[in-house]
Formats: sequence, C-alpha cells, structure tokens
Amino acid sequence: MNEQARIIDNYIDGEWTAPLSGKRLPSINPANKREVVGEVPDSIDADLENAVAAAEAARVPWRKLTGAQRGALLFKAADLLEARQEEIGRMMTREMGKTLPEAKGETVRGAAILRYYAGEGMRKVGDVIPSTDAEALMFTTRVPLGVVGVISPWNFPVAIPVWKMAPALIYGNTVIWKPATETAVTAALVMQCFHDAGFPAGAVNMIVGSGSVIGSGIASHNGVHGVTFTGSNAVGKRVGQAALARGAKYQLEMGGKNPVIVAADADLELAAEATISGGLRSTGQKCTATSRVIVVSDVYEAFREKLVAKVAELRVGDGLQEGTWLGPCANESQLNTVMSYIGKGKEEGARLLVGGERPNQPELSNGFYVTPAVFDDVKPDMAIAKDEIFGPVLSLIRVDSLEEAIQVANDTEYGLSASIYTRNIGNLLTFVQDMEAGLVRVNAETAGVELQAPFGGMKQSSSHSREQGQAAIEFFTSIKTVFIKP
Repeated sequence: MNEQARIIDNYIDGEWTAPLSGKRLPSINPANKREVVGEVPDSIDADLENAVAAAEAARVPWRKLTGAQRGALLFKAADLLEARQEEIGRMMTREMGKTLPEAKGETVRGAAILRYYAGEGMRKVGDVIPSTDAEALMFTTRVPLGVVGVISPWNFPVAIPVWKMAPALIYGNTVIWKPATETAVTAALVMQCFHDAGFPAGAVNMIVGSGSVIGSGIASHNGVHGVTFTGSNAVGKRVGQAALARGAKYQLEMGGKNPVIVAADADLELAAEATISGGLRSTGQKCTATSRVIVVSDVYEAFREKLVAKVAELRVGDGLQEGTWLGPCANESQLNTVMSYIGKGKEEGARLLVGGERPNQPELSNGFYVTPAVFDDVKPDMAIAKDEIFGPVLSLIRVDSLEEAIQVANDTEYGLSASIYTRNIGNLLTFVQDMEAGLVRVNAETAGVELQAPFGGMKQSSSHSREQGQAAIEFFTSIKTVFIKP
C-alpha cells in the first residue's frame, strides 16, 4: 500500500517556506513509478534571493561563535540523524531505490561525519611562524569564506551533502543547500535534524528547484562566496565556469570510470566478490563504482566464470523488501541511459554474458529495473569502456601483463578511484606509484571512501581539491597571516 505523499517546503531563515512560484514537482518512487513519494518545491530566483539574504544576515553572528559552540550543534544534529535512521533510510529507499540496509547505513555514516567535524571545532586553525624581526609575533589563522553554496546529487542524498555542510559550518560559513529534486523529501528530513538541533536562523538553508534555475543561480550569485558541487562533468564545468567568472571559490567532484585490476596472483574469490560489491551495489550509481574489470590473461577465464556465476544469483527488487540485493535505477532517465549503453555494447561487438535486461516479474513491471550486466570481449576504445554509465554494468577487458593493465586503466579522461587484487608486493607498489587516480586501493573495492581521509579525483574527475577529513579546511577557509609588532 502506498504511503501518503509528503508536501515539502524550502527551509529559509529558520522556517519552512512555500516556494514563491506556487509550484511543486513530484518525487517518484523508482520501484513503482505510480507512487508519488512527495511534492517538492519548484523554486525561482526570488526564493534564492531570500536564502542568500538569510545566509548573509547570519554570517557574522555564526562566525563569531566559538568552534566549540558550533561543534555542540553539530553533535546534536548527529544524534538526531542517527536516532531517525529508520525514517530517513526508508524515505531514501522510496525516493532513489537503494536497499534499506544501504540507506540506513548511509544515514548512520552521515551522523559519524557530523561528529567528526564537530570535533574539528576544538582543533588548531593556524601556526606560529618565525619572523625576521626579533620583536614581532607572526602567525596564521583561518577565516571562513562566508556564504557557501552546496549542490548535491541524488545518489547519496545524506552522506554527500553532510560531508560538505558539516565542514562548511564548523569552520564558520553559512550554507545554502540545493539538494537534487529526486531526493528532496529525504533532504527535508535531514534539514529537520539541523532545525531541531537548534541551529540559528539563516546558518543553514535548503532550497529545492531545477539545476538550470537554482543550481545556476547559486553558482553565479555574487552573494555566494564558495560553491561545492558533486555531479556530472558537464554540469560541474558550468558551475565552475560561473564561479570563476565572478572570482568565487569552487570545488567540483565529478565522474569516474573506475578500474579494478585482477593480477595473475590475485585471490580470485575475493576479487570477484569485491568487483560485484564495488560495481553493483546501489545499482552501480556511485561515482567510485567499479566499471572496468581489467584481468590478466592467466586467470581471465577462471575469474570470469566466478564473476558471472555470482552476478547471476543477485536478486533484483524493491529496496524495502528483505532479501533484495539490487534496487531499481533512481529514475527513468537513468534507466534509459543504462539501457542505451547496453545496446551500444552489443553493437560494438562486446558479448553480453549475463543480465542487461528488464526483469519480467509482474511485481517489477512498474519500476525502473534492469538486471546487472557483465560484458565480455570488451575493447578499451568501446563506449562502455570509456563513458561513465552510472549503472549496473561491468566490462571485462583482457590484458597480457600488469604493465598493460595499468596502461589500460589510465587510458581514460577520469581519475577518481582504482583498485588492484594481488599478493605480490612489487605489483602493488607499481600500481600505487603508476595509477592516475585520487584514490587507490589494494585488495579492496574501488567504492570504499572513509570520512576521515581526503577524497577527490585527478584529471577530469575533480577540480583537484579534496573533500572530507582535515583536507576540507583547505576549501572552506582562507589563510590569514598576522604580523604583530609592539
């Protein structure tokens, strides 16, 4: 039975506010396109102006709080987020399709991120530097950018915005958050945690609307001093160009075409399990998801047999149903993209070994489902080996040596994440040194990201800045050098 659709407002200056357009957009359950999960704002420029004004008015009072005071509020928000993990996780599953255990796990991770940055409020923000003047004191401190715009995607509707907002807030910035419209009901539940934690009016704001209006507006607004974005390369570049044109600071985390290398000495059982987990969990809709599986010839057939047998056993279904391993694509557009690339793979001569079809079970007929696909005989220049698909599609590529594997792995415009499976210390050291990716993992899946470590890509995967961990301070603050002479 369908649950009642929720009517969502923007959150501006400490209050839930209806969009000035009077219009809302439907948020659809990807497991059942007939179910409307909620009605979310279709905001206009005037809504954004109100949010910017609220964030600007709160900027100085928020900055003047101590780091410990700001941290105390983040701790409260973390407790609320964790306590509401069932409600938030269930809504996340209904809005974007990932399984309920994954959704609840992401919510708990959001709470952990908040607690990590709450602690940053009591850590140092500068250094004393020797001066050439014996009578002078010279040191550095860090100051917030001001108003920060956060533009987040639908694939991690809790973790990604939280890992942007938490450091922005703890370092003294105020925030305007534009979540994806597809997951704006989940976003509203997260924002309610900030409200109930007692954040001052205007310190953190949420405005929902199209990327062409609200996203572009945030990127180009002179009242927004920094913009942090996660999403596609095409949109990210437009965000960066708009921010650069007016001299604002920007941070982009974009696409990936992440390889796993299976060396001749690899533990094939471990490699197959991790390739499936890294490539197909969340229906392959992770920027760090495994996409290319580059296997040395010596073990190619044995690995392929293990991989295909395991993929064939995966259960596709509604993420709220116990036993479901793989949920639907997040929306119809994403499903169409995945199906088009499966078609391209066949046209280019790759061999589909398993999956890649719409399931025929009647109970899945109204959802955006596709069975996980594994292609064989994939060449590095094929579209399925070069383009980011953002879906449950794995491409097997045969190579003759580790050196060739690394060369193929690097032959891409992206450089986000990569992993290798090997028992040989020489292999792993060569991989770590030669792999052109911001995150390299040995005997672990490509999709692992730890909140306390810097995260970001090389080449076209990012703007070359880093998120998460203590590296976040580099984006969300500016260094001020202080020279004092009595």
